[in-house]
Amino acid sequence: MNGSHFTSELSKTCTPREDIMFMKTHKTASSTILNILFRFGQKHRLKFAFPNGRNDFYYPSYFDRSQVKDYRPGMCFNIVCNHMRFNYEEVHKLLPEDTIYFTILRNPAYLFESSFHYFGRVIPFTWKISGEDKLAEFLREPNRYYDPSGFNSHYLKNLLFFDFGYDNDLDINDPKVKKHIKTIDERFHLVMLLEYFDESLILLKDVMCWDLDDILYFKLNVRKDSTVSRMTGDLYEKASNWNKIDSMLYQYFNATFWKKVERYGFERMERDVEELRRRNDNMQSICIDGGHPVDANAIQEASLKPWQPLGERSIMGYNLKKNISKKHRKLCRKMLTPELQYLSELGVNLWITKLWSYIRDLLKW
Repeated sequence: MNGSHFTSELSKTCTPREDIMFMKTHKTASSTILNILFRFGQKHRLKFAFPNGRNDFYYPSYFDRSQVKDYRPGMCFNIVCNHMRFNYEEVHKLLPEDTIYFTILRNPAYLFESSFHYFGRVIPFTWKISGEDKLAEFLREPNRYYDPSGFNSHYLKNLLFFDFGYDNDLDINDPKVKKHIKTIDERFHLVMLLEYFDESLILLKDVMCWDLDDILYFKLNVRKDSTVSRMTGDLYEKASNWNKIDSMLYQYFNATFWKKVERYGFERMERDVEELRRRNDNMQSICIDGGHPVDANAIQEASLKPWQPLGERSIMGYNLKKNISKKHRKLCRKMLTPELQYLSELGVNLWITKLWSYIRDLLKW
């Protein structure tokens, strides 16, 4: 499934693709991609396979068709994009044969850092870690603290590999590791990289035969700089070594990514990225009050306030400008709408919010 139909913006010979499976990984700007897919699906009146009463497909359980809202045997959908633990056999049965599969990865050391801070309060074995810098203490002796069978332990070791449905505690030399990475490569048309987000979107646009308007975005679910630790070289190495499988996964797809960019054309990519950024900057000046994200307590509309991790207010959001032209009003609001609110707009009855889900899970534990 690796074939890509590359086309130019000016002379398209392909038909825009509308059947999409986005494997939403954790802490990889996937909420921003979800917003792009929600807008595209709404615009073209496509049929989403949404979770039944949650914003994820009962993660960290494996995906099952029965988790889809209003599912009946034989139903077919256009878009699957919410968090899940990937199960290809089940997903495949929901979508047309020519569906485009894509996903996104992030440098595993930085993903680990982000996951540690974001999910730490709901991972019980981290509660006994002492000291001011718990992340550094954990990485000093990870096996002293890590319990592979512990509740929510998957968030702190090879999280990407786990999200793809594989055993995140395999030995790095186990032949199944390379076999599973090869399987991912065979099933996904495009593996994007967070560190090259704009270049990734240009490749996605090309694979999907979309227009530039379809991939305009604002960064959503972004943490405040003050909550992001600056990993030293030593900590970075320790985090990479602790997440060895994810590091191998990332290195593999970093190589395939740049082969796709080369095939697309480096100069062409540079021009297209520049145009995407120019268009995003223009939309930012049209839509966003002050032109930048603000702390959660400074967001004026409740409908634009993003969900916050348990006990924190570290996720930033935006204020919508007051006097936006009729031409841009609807698009601006959609581009700034957080995931949970957008899901509600699309008809998903979220009787359990993320916050209550975490509290419930903690009580269960």
